[in-house]
Amino acid sequence: QVQLVESGGGLVQAGGSLTLSCTASGRNLLSIGPMAWYRQAPGKQRELVATITSVRSTDYADSVKGRFTISRDNAKNAVYLQMGSLKPEDTAVYYCNVRATTGSGLDRISSDYWGQGTQVSVSS
Repeated sequence: QVQLVESGGGLVQAGGSLTLSCTASGRNLLSIGPMAWYRQAPGKQRELVATITSVRSTDYADSVKGRFTISRDNAKNAVYLQMGSLKPEDTAVYYCNVRATTGSGLDRISSDYWGQGTQVSVSS
């Protein structure tokens, strides 16, 4: 199993910045592939915010392009989301998601894992 621990959420005024962090750990963790951030606002479906591959290719939702930056530190099994020029509509619970491979030898399995979520609130 892989555990994801998120941090960095909070309350910020519109136009402000926050950086979210998510670190993966677990027994027999062999590698981490794509990493991503999702968010879910009250009464809405969870949506993809940003993704980053193992070779650091990135993609963003149109609503955050130019304002958010996703990055990763493979040595720390961590993914980050730098959020700038925040708007009230960015208010949501933010979740990290990773595709991780666990096991040993030839006995390996890749699965998706989710963080517990961190609240980001942007006041107008």
